[in-house]
Amino acid sequence: MKILVLAKQVPDTWQERELSLETGWVVRDGAAEPVPDEISERVMEVALGWRDAGADVEVVALTVGPEDSSKTLRKMLAMGADSAVQITDDALVGSDAVQTARVIAAAVEKEGADLVLAGTVSTDGGTGVVPAMVAELLDRPYLPHAEAPELADGELTGTVATSDADVRAAVALPAVAGLTEKTAEPRFPNFKNIMAAKKKPLTVLSLADLGIAAGPAEAAYRSVMVSADTRPERAAGEKITDDGTAAERLVEFLAGRGLV
Repeated sequence: MKILVLAKQVPDTWQERELSLETGWVVRDGAAEPVPDEISERVMEVALGWRDAGADVEVVALTVGPEDSSKTLRKMLAMGADSAVQITDDALVGSDAVQTARVIAAAVEKEGADLVLAGTVSTDGGTGVVPAMVAELLDRPYLPHAEAPELADGELTGTVATSDADVRAAVALPAVAGLTEKTAEPRFPNFKNIMAAKKKPLTVLSLADLGIAAGPAEAAYRSVMVSADTRPERAAGEKITDDGTAAERLVEFLAGRGLV
C-alpha cells in the first residue's frame, strides 16, 4: 500500500510574518524562515507509526511549492519517509486552493497512492479545503478533521468531532483524509537519519510532467485579490475609576455599543 503524505512549507510561526499588500499573499522570502508546517509533521508521524507497527506500507511525502521547498521534503525523509515528490513550477506562483488541489490530484494519480493524508488547516493560508477538494477531484471518500486514525482491513477509521458528539467514522480505500493537530507527536530525526535522507529519492515534477496546462485560460482557476490592507492598531481601552458613578458609566458604555 502506498500512502502519500501532503507536506507544506510555511513561514515559521515563531518569527515575524508578513502579508504583501500588493498581492495579498504571504511573503515567503521575508524575515520568517521557511519550515515544514507542524501539522504536516504530525501527519507524517501517523503514517510512519503504522509502518513501524508492521503495516506493509510505502510512505511518500509530496509538496507543492518553490524550489526551496525541497528542504521540507528532506525533513520528511529524515523522519522516515521512503521517498518524496516535489512539484514546482513558475506558473504555480499565486495559486489558490482550487489550482493547488488540481495539481495534487494529478500527482496522486501519477503516483498511484492508495491513501492521501493531509493536515486539515495550514498555518499560512488556513483555508482548510484542499484535502476535501483533492478527494472530490479524485472521486474518493473523504474523512474530515479526523483524530486517532487507524488503518486496517482496507479501511481508514478516525474520530470526527461534531457539535453534538465525537463520531467514529470509516472510509474504504482508496481515500483521502484530513487529520487534526491532535493526531501524533512527531519524532525528531537523529543524525544518522538526516544523513540517510540525502540518499533517498526525491523526484521533481513540473506542471508539464503532470499534464496540466498553464496558459491564460487556466489562470481563471485562481482567486483574484481585490484589496489588502494592514490591520488597524488596537486603540487603548477606557479606564473607569470608581468614584461612585462607575456602574452607571459602565452601563452607558455597554449600551452605547449595543451590548446590553
